[in-house]
Amino acid sequence: MSRLRTRRARPPVALALPALLAVAFLLMPLVGILTRTQWRDLGTHLTSPGVVEALRLSLVVSLWALGFSLLLGVPLAWLLARVEFKGKALVRSLVLLPMVLPPTVGGVALLLGFGRRGLLGPWLEGTFGITLPFHTSGAVVAATFVAMPFLVISLEGALAGLRPSYEETAASLGSTPLRVFFTVTLPMVAPGLVAGAALTWARALGEFGATITFAGNLPGTTQTLPLQVYLLLQDQPEAATSVSLLLLAIAMAVLIALRGRWTGTPVARKDPGASVVPEEAAGPDPVGPVPPGAPVSPAEPARSSAGAPADGGHWPLHATVTGFNELTLDAEPGTTIAVVGENGAGKTTLLRALLGLTPRAHAELRLGDADVSDLPPHLRQVAWVPQDGALFPHLSALANTAYGLRARRVPRASARAEAQAWLDRLGVGHLAHRKPAQLSGGQAQRVALARALAARPRLLLLDEPLAALDQTTRARVRHTLRTHLAGFGGVCLIVTHDPVEAVSLADRVLVLSDGRTLQDAPPAEVTRHPRSPWVARMLGRNAWPGTASAHGLELAAGGRLVVAETLPEGAQALAIIAPEAVSVHRDRPGGSPRNVWPGTVREITSVGSRLRVLIGSDRAPDLVAEITPEAAAELGIVDGAAVWTSVKATEVTLVRL
Repeated sequence: MSRLRTRRARPPVALALPALLAVAFLLMPLVGILTRTQWRDLGTHLTSPGVVEALRLSLVVSLWALGFSLLLGVPLAWLLARVEFKGKALVRSLVLLPMVLPPTVGGVALLLGFGRRGLLGPWLEGTFGITLPFHTSGAVVAATFVAMPFLVISLEGALAGLRPSYEETAASLGSTPLRVFFTVTLPMVAPGLVAGAALTWARALGEFGATITFAGNLPGTTQTLPLQVYLLLQDQPEAATSVSLLLLAIAMAVLIALRGRWTGTPVARKDPGASVVPEEAAGPDPVGPVPPGAPVSPAEPARSSAGAPADGGHWPLHATVTGFNELTLDAEPGTTIAVVGENGAGKTTLLRALLGLTPRAHAELRLGDADVSDLPPHLRQVAWVPQDGALFPHLSALANTAYGLRARRVPRASARAEAQAWLDRLGVGHLAHRKPAQLSGGQAQRVALARALAARPRLLLLDEPLAALDQTTRARVRHTLRTHLAGFGGVCLIVTHDPVEAVSLADRVLVLSDGRTLQDAPPAEVTRHPRSPWVARMLGRNAWPGTASAHGLELAAGGRLVVAETLPEGAQALAIIAPEAVSVHRDRPGGSPRNVWPGTVREITSVGSRLRVLIGSDRAPDLVAEITPEAAAELGIVDGAAVWTSVKATEVTLVRL
């Protein structure tokens, strides 16, 4: 049996044979160099004055070419990966052109562009006294021309694989675009940058055609190692083979060092020396917020309350959002608003509009007395915690938390002390020196929240901050979040699909539909009278839209519902039925129920100590009933069972739409 498991499928001969021939074709020239090399004279050939001088010049030229490629190619790669503009396809084609262009043609093109009779050559010579052809600088230009595309392509691929949420989060913490680039973007795409730099240097070191055409072949000036090989082939073929072997070894060393790293896509790697700390080992939750006026320990920066900005301010919110979202939002300091709605309702678009990160919607935003509508994201003092937290993987938990403070030019020692205090408050202070990959989901979310609060925001935006957590961890983090939002001096918006979060964390629930406000009310009001079928179902209730008539409610999905309330005929309403108000029977019930339907059990799920039964019927919309396991066993409730359901007219709540 083990032999059968380990036996590999044989590839088709029609494919395997050409593949082997291709390998042999590529391998033969390398074997030729190795077999024809005069190993006894290798040292003599490589240490001859001409070869040493050519090697020195090659290193100088290739390193200068690498420097210019980094200086010009890194911004170009970022532009291609991050900015949409007209002519982008043309610019990318120009980048790729030197890779497919014959090197000698590239040299001719350089002569016509930068030569003494070229387009820019006379101006460079007359203005700056710079003559590129037949000069070492010309060899550098030629090498840069053919090698820089390798850097641009490699780095662009790495940037394309980097989620923009990291850079957007850094901007929301107060970091300028240039600071974001150097402190977040470049460190996270370092593998792609290193791979591109190595390939660029290797290509510049081996450049021949463009160099000899544009810069000539002058010993000590433009005669690089590949050109030296060309000359040695005429008089000393054995020496040419030895020098070729040197270049081959350098190229192979670069490729071996970069195996699997061509694109350099950033990957969050775990430190092999440290393991993830389990959530239950994270230590106890903090006791609670620091009450106003309470003494603060020397290690903890003074604040007016647990979540208030460092300047002690309170920041009411006024926002008028236009575009895909059309709504006006007003909130007093300390208000937490849960934003709910179906997928595509505009929840995340609303947050991004408040951040100034989307063209789909624009927010006229006022925080306190400051109008920040026209300010870039890093100047708005609006902190954002995306769903995945977007912790910077190359920074420790402490450095992540201090990032916003450092972006606002807080001295390093003060920023780290304040960051440590926030981590302590959220119960993860002992994990300050761990990287995000070494944290559990709950710990990472606490660090992300600490980072946002430490940035001293006037508006806090949380995009489903607990969605990725398990139920136990979610309850713990929800408690911590509720505790610290109690003292926050600004306004907090939380996007959520969890009714428990909406009810337990928020002072108001904002229900969106197609970018518009469907309902904006306290959680208790939304729970009692939801104005959206989706919200009612999110809260675990049956919700049937319909039109009032003399006989009750004519349901939009078909059927009729008898209700105790009376509404004007023709009024649109939403009938809300609690699952526990639905009775389930095996036979048609008698007695007082006015609403009775036959149906079939479609699904049974467990919710705590009770069962939720989804019942479908051709006389009414799908209905969810909640019963005990004992009742289910007594009635023989299983998938596919035929049952009857009943609802008393007095158990139906109508909400006018």
